[in-house]
Amino acid sequence: MSSVDRPASATAAALAALQERLAEREAEIASLEVELAETNKGVVALYAELDEKAAQLREASELKSRFLSYMSHEFRTPLGSIRSIGRILLDELDGPLLPEQRKQVEFIQSSSAELTEMVNDLLDLARVEAGRITVSPAWFDMLDLFAALRGMFKPILQNDEVRLVFEEPERVVRLYTDDKKVGQILRNFISNALKFTQRGEVRVRARVDDEDVVTFSVTDTGIGIAPEHLDSIFRDFIQLDSPLQRKLRGTGLGLSLSRRLAEILGGGVSVESEVGSGSTFFLRIPARLPGTEPAPAAGERPAREGAR
Repeated sequence: MSSVDRPASATAAALAALQERLAEREAEIASLEVELAETNKGVVALYAELDEKAAQLREASELKSRFLSYMSHEFRTPLGSIRSIGRILLDELDGPLLPEQRKQVEFIQSSSAELTEMVNDLLDLARVEAGRITVSPAWFDMLDLFAALRGMFKPILQNDEVRLVFEEPERVVRLYTDDKKVGQILRNFISNALKFTQRGEVRVRARVDDEDVVTFSVTDTGIGIAPEHLDSIFRDFIQLDSPLQRKLRGTGLGLSLSRRLAEILGGGVSVESEVGSGSTFFLRIPARLPGTEPAPAAGERPAREGAR
């Protein structure tokens, strides 16, 4: 072979090697494209399955909310009748009751009242989950709220060894939010505190943290809550395992509902507790409901007028 033919032969061999490597790369790319296509099909199928599962979950949640709402409404009518008949019997409109008969009727009344409270919690929970709960903000005074709560609990305080104390706030401010929902949260806190306090006191306070935030607290001298349960106590259907808890009935919805209502009002709830020493439940909310423009409270002038 001549010296001229040698470079041509080397070039041809190099070209052939390059073509072979190119063919290998093209084969690898083709294989990767096939794998990518299969992966894309799998991803599309997975998204479709996730969408289907999400739709099923939405449907199940809606059905649960509708069921809770329907059953709650259906239970309220007979419960109202039972409580009315019990009140008539206790008032002795049809004649005097024997001591044992009065005791039994009072037991019926207390049991129907507990069941009514459970039904109301279920109904409120169904409304919250369905997004059908309405917020009606208005101006109100903390002292008026405390007075209403004091009057509500006074007739039902049965344990002479427990005092219910409402402290007068150091600073009294007017709030613009839904007073009924604030009252409902505090009622849940106070009811729980009275239920699990056998002696001592339940103390209700309000503190103005700044011009925009108010913190309500309900402190008891009851059985307290173990540290490992503090994170779960505001979840749905949670009931703590204790002799007193097993003795007292409930759905475990009151605190969960309170948390959700507090969030709707732009705030939150929390708890501090020590076993054997009692608990303190907190409600912290904005003094003005977020996203609203309140009209001037009674006796106040609009800001523009006040600046003149």
